[in-house]
Amino acid sequence: MSEYIKEHAKKYDIIVIGAGHAGCEAALASARMGFKTLVLTVNLDHVAFMPCNPSLGGPGKAHIVREIDALGGEMALNMDQTMTQIRMLNTSKGPAVQGLRGQADKARYHSRMKQVLERQENLDLKQEIVENIEVDSRGRASGVVGSTGLFYRGEKIILTTGTFLKARVIIGEATYNAGPNQQYPANELSRSLQDLGFELLRFKTGTPPRISGNSIDFSSLKKQTGEKGLSFSFLSEPLSGKQDDCWIVRTDERTHEIIRENKDRTPLFSGEIEGTGPRYCPSIEDKVMKFPDKKSHQLFLEPEGRSTDEYYLSGFSTSLPLDVQIKMLRTLPGMSEAEIARPAYAIEYDCVASGQFDLSLESRQVPDLFTAGQINGTSGYEEAAGQGIIAGINAGQKLRGKEPMILKRSQTYIGVLIDDLVTDEPKEPYRMMTSRAEYRLLLRQDNADQRLTPSGREIGLVSDKRWQYFQEKQEKLQQGRDYLQKERVTPTAEVREFLQERESGGLSQPASLEKILRRPEISWQDLAALADDLPSLPQPVQKQLEIEAKYKGYIDRQKQQIKEFERQENIRLPEDLEYKNFDNLRREAREKLNRIKPRSLGQASRIAGVSPADIQALLVYLKKEGDL
Repeated sequence: MSEYIKEHAKKYDIIVIGAGHAGCEAALASARMGFKTLVLTVNLDHVAFMPCNPSLGGPGKAHIVREIDALGGEMALNMDQTMTQIRMLNTSKGPAVQGLRGQADKARYHSRMKQVLERQENLDLKQEIVENIEVDSRGRASGVVGSTGLFYRGEKIILTTGTFLKARVIIGEATYNAGPNQQYPANELSRSLQDLGFELLRFKTGTPPRISGNSIDFSSLKKQTGEKGLSFSFLSEPLSGKQDDCWIVRTDERTHEIIRENKDRTPLFSGEIEGTGPRYCPSIEDKVMKFPDKKSHQLFLEPEGRSTDEYYLSGFSTSLPLDVQIKMLRTLPGMSEAEIARPAYAIEYDCVASGQFDLSLESRQVPDLFTAGQINGTSGYEEAAGQGIIAGINAGQKLRGKEPMILKRSQTYIGVLIDDLVTDEPKEPYRMMTSRAEYRLLLRQDNADQRLTPSGREIGLVSDKRWQYFQEKQEKLQQGRDYLQKERVTPTAEVREFLQERESGGLSQPASLEKILRRPEISWQDLAALADDLPSLPQPVQKQLEIEAKYKGYIDRQKQQIKEFERQENIRLPEDLEYKNFDNLRREAREKLNRIKPRSLGQASRIAGVSPADIQALLVYLKKEGDL
């Protein structure tokens, strides 16, 4: 690199490498906190691009989107502005596992998010392929070098490279070096990380074919429509206007037979694919071979947007050759003459092995370098964005000389996600599910703002408008709670008759409206027949009051469990503790503890390979040293 190029390097507070879902949230967070931020991306036409499904949400994932929104992030707002359909999943189950799912117009999703970045104060967006991470004489990240030879100087660097590191696309026997959607791979950057001492893993993901809509016979397919009254952001009005339809499709034995006949051409089984794929999002050939007794698999046809005729065939991810893909496709209902606009493919890429970044998402090897998104071993847009906003916040916090924002797993799904990545050493792309959260009844979609908006306000991400809206909602919630506890229902003949009509049992003595609302058969609207002055409250507030009443016993129990959980979380472990010197710890425990350097005894207890006996030994040490 010439001295001339170095001399003319512009200095930034924070440099974000990559403009996918993690990079967008990281950059917006740091810029909104007041830091001069640069975003470098391979292609400006792919900012916030959706290389896989044109949708957001689902159980667990939608919770993360809501948490990003509550902190002051952009993903939910962008989705609401570009959405073509929205539904609530798992409505037959409890509120803890219900999740919003929305279809996006992927072209509009990209273009709007790009505009948001371009118009954001303190933020520069540039097209450049980053090839090298530079460190100073102290070993701290100090800037990046692009393929043009230009040096960009930055106080803090955030890597959000997605699936681009040394990326390789596989379609049957055909393989070539490329990122998603035929973009340039980041080969040199992968080498740079290895030179800096990073251990890289090889992961794999894939995407289904895109089908030309005019070649599909929709008359033989089952329609799946959207719902009214829903939105992702706490600030948005519910989606109005016509919603686009999705369609349910099923494979049959003919589809499965074609897969079995071409097993020898399947890269997944031939050894051509080396990377580990996501367990909870397997390819269609993986599903057929692992579940031979299953006669059919459900698929979904999802429109890619209103400016294109392409449809995404969810559940049909494959790396089989294109000729086999066509044969498989034409066994499906309504697709006897279907044409593939874009073939399905698998993609292998490098990512950073766990234990190399802290709960703040700062690298352990290279101070001032943060990583977020699929480079950390996750899958999904939502998981990436959740890490991105935390990386952006914590890069800013370090510049301020303040403690990082560490979200607890008892507080947020994002906290669960990051804690799992640091402590569990995922061996496959990590996907968020509600079952991963121990306290999911308290980490619902409806209360994400209560859990996180005050923290977002303190950090400087929550706007005055959002804060005012939040405070007004809090006032209405408290108004509703006070009313429910104060207002009492007398067991008159009319009241007993009304309850009998609702098959809700009898009432022998006066009871508060809160106790009446606890009954499964009684809704907020039903209370109007039992009380003359029922407050007129917004529907989201009514829903939350219902949840609080009906699940009060379970909620109180989880709050007590969190108190027990936080006892160990509050026992801090010195960051410079040399676990290799502990003779009373098992060898595996010493190695794992020394690698991960847990912040607390609670985090240490969740590390695979650390036993209860090892935790007890640490407790004895802390008591001896006077740290308890």
